[in-house]
Amino acid sequence: MDNYSNDKSSQPLSAGLYQEIQKDILSGEIPSDSKLTEAAVCKRYNVSRTPVREAFRQLEADGLIENIPNRGAFVTGLSRRDISDLFDMRTLFEIQAVEWAIKRMTAEDIDALKETLEFMEFYTLKDDLDKVLAFNSQFHNILYAGTKDRMIQKTLTAYQTYLKHSAPAKTYTGDNLKMILEEHKAIFAAVENKNVAAGRKAMEYHMEQSKLRRISKYF
Repeated sequence: MDNYSNDKSSQPLSAGLYQEIQKDILSGEIPSDSKLTEAAVCKRYNVSRTPVREAFRQLEADGLIENIPNRGAFVTGLSRRDISDLFDMRTLFEIQAVEWAIKRMTAEDIDALKETLEFMEFYTLKDDLDKVLAFNSQFHNILYAGTKDRMIQKTLTAYQTYLKHSAPAKTYTGDNLKMILEEHKAIFAAVENKNVAAGRKAMEYHMEQSKLRRISKYF
């Protein structure tokens, strides 16, 4: 068995399975309050029980499932309040990250950020949602790496994953993409000019708008 595959083939099977179940829970493919059994997961993802057990342990540690004695594992997912709180926590870390990135990024880092922004602009003009969101994530990942701090990178990557997978595509419109681009341009300008105050302000505004776009469209 264990025929489950994903695009990160170098990962252990349980890690890839965990990511796939996590994505399905966050996106609502596996609804909150539904019961998860090892047998059902094995069948759904075509795997044996060993990686399923490890994935269950990770999902429980994340708070995405709850093991109830004598009843089994149930999906908890993310509530509206969870989503709101995640945005607020991510905002705090993003503001700190952009400050550290401005102080610590190399010229090569800034060039990579600029190139990513140019791709964002190109695909915004093409109204290509998937590509814009992909380069959006890449833009933030470059900033995270630019902090030269492993813990903030790990924390923000987790927040980004949770919010990305739990947001339906209909959250975004063509006008949204143009606004998102302008917000990233403001962040980049602050980075390029080494202006910490402007960077913190631009990032705070971007995160506030991101939350508003999400809450108004999804909730």
